[in-house]
Parts: sequence; C-alpha cells; structure tokens
Amino acid sequence: MADKRTTLAEAVSRLESGMTIGIGGWGSRRKPMAIVRAILNSELTDLTIVSYGGPDVGLLANSGKVRKVIAGFVTLDSIALEPLWRQVRQRGAIELQEVDEGLFYLGLQAAAWRVPFLPARAGLGSDVLARYPEMKTIASPYVDGPFADPADAGATFLAMPALRLDAAIVHANAADTAGNATFTGPDPYFDELFLGAADLRIVTAERVVENGTLDAVGPLAKATIHRLLTDLVVETPNGAHFTSCAPDYDRDEVFQKAYVTAASDPEAWAAFTARYLAGDEATYQAAVLEDLENRA
Repeated sequence: MADKRTTLAEAVSRLESGMTIGIGGWGSRRKPMAIVRAILNSELTDLTIVSYGGPDVGLLANSGKVRKVIAGFVTLDSIALEPLWRQVRQRGAIELQEVDEGLFYLGLQAAAWRVPFLPARAGLGSDVLARYPEMKTIASPYVDGPFADPADAGATFLAMPALRLDAAIVHANAADTAGNATFTGPDPYFDELFLGAADLRIVTAERVVENGTLDAVGPLAKATIHRLLTDLVVETPNGAHFTSCAPDYDRDEVFQKAYVTAASDPEAWAAFTARYLAGDEATYQAAVLEDLENRA
C-alpha cells in the first residue's frame, strides 16, 4: 500500500494560485489550522475558499490571498461573528456567495456524486435566487406515471449547483499511512463530502499510525475516510488549535478571545501576527505551549 505521508510544506506546494479550496470542519471546530497557517506564509493568491467557515476563512480572507468565499456562515461558535471576516466584508474586499447550510451540503454532495446539481426546496423562499441569478430552478420531470407524486406535479425546485473543488483539506483525529482516517469525536461534520468533491485531497491528523492499525485508535464505525478519498496525509499534533478537536482537546477559548481582541486593533494585530503567524508551525506550537505554561 502506498505511503501517503508528507510534510506541511510539501502539501502546500501542491496547491496553486487561483484554486477553489474546500476546508473541512465547522465554525471553530476541527479546522485544519496548521495548513491554514502554512498557506498564510505561502505565495498562493486569488483563491476561492469553500467552507462552513470559522477562523480559517477569517485568516485567509484577511491575508489578501482570497478572491471569493462560498459559505453558509463564518463564525467562531462561542463568539458569534468572526472578527477578521466581518472587517473584510465591511470593506467590500471579497466576493461572497452565501447559501444556507442545507444547500451548501447539497452542493458538496452533487460534486462528490459527479452530477451537475441536486434539486432542493430550500432557498426558494429566500433571497438566494434574487442575489445569485446564475442559480437556476428546475421542474420535476415526474408529472405522471408510477414515480409521480401528485403533490409535486408541476413543482419547481432550486437546482443547487455542484461545489466542485480543486483541492480539499480536512483534519482528523487519526490517519494511517495509506490515507484511511477516523474521527473519534462526536460529529464528522461533512468532511468526507469535501474530499469526495475535490481533485486533490489532503488529510491532516493529530497522529498518523501504520496502515491497518487504526482500530487501536478509536471506533472506526464512527466515521471513516477511506484511503481512496485521500492523496496526502500530514501528521500535525495540535494541528486544529485554536479550534477544538474533540476528544483530543477542546477549543482554546482563552486564545480565541485573545485573537478576537487583537483583531480589533491594528497594532495589537501586528503583534499577534508576529508572535503566532509569521513563523512556521513549530514556532506557533512553541508559542502556544508557552502560553499554556504561563496560565498554569
């Protein structure tokens, strides 16, 4: 079985400017933050980010590397509004395509199934069609016959287009060298759909074990990513910080509050960036460890 392990630097080198990149996780939960930080220090630009957004979207949008965001929301969960994202939007600096969580899911599912769209009732009673006239509606083709539902005769549905991704990045609790991965926390979110919708699939993980030994890590039946959905595997301990990665660790609420406070003041943000974001991942993790020791 091929060994898919690589480094953060090598994984980022496989990405290209102009790509549409899907980022897994949900809000401020199990985000692949180590690779987000690596992208911040790369030469990548003109990106489209597709995400159930959290600090991944805020940081990347604020960096000037992003042209467009497709999202259902951008939040820090325990803090409702992601502060950097709010500033970017208030400046009108980035194009946004906003759809509800259900339509977002259907877009990923359509891409994973390699179909151009999936029909939905969601969105028909909202401003989605008014704001995004490129989105189309479709009538049910089953107006009679054994598959027809009289209630749907002549019904119109929103045709949610596939959210096809050039690359997808997700963070798992554990992966093996062949690219199988498992979530041992309470919610898989929709990470497998991000991978299924993408051409290049990157999994970062708290730990990487030998092929065939994931059963010693956690309940595989919870949610497993099959190796056929994975191209690259990167071991990144504490790699979702400051978001949560249950059950390995909770969201670092102290750090998150410091992030939000720093984002409100240019001088404070410059200091935050110099301490946490200007160096490599080892530098970031050393600073986080120092913070934890100072809290003790």
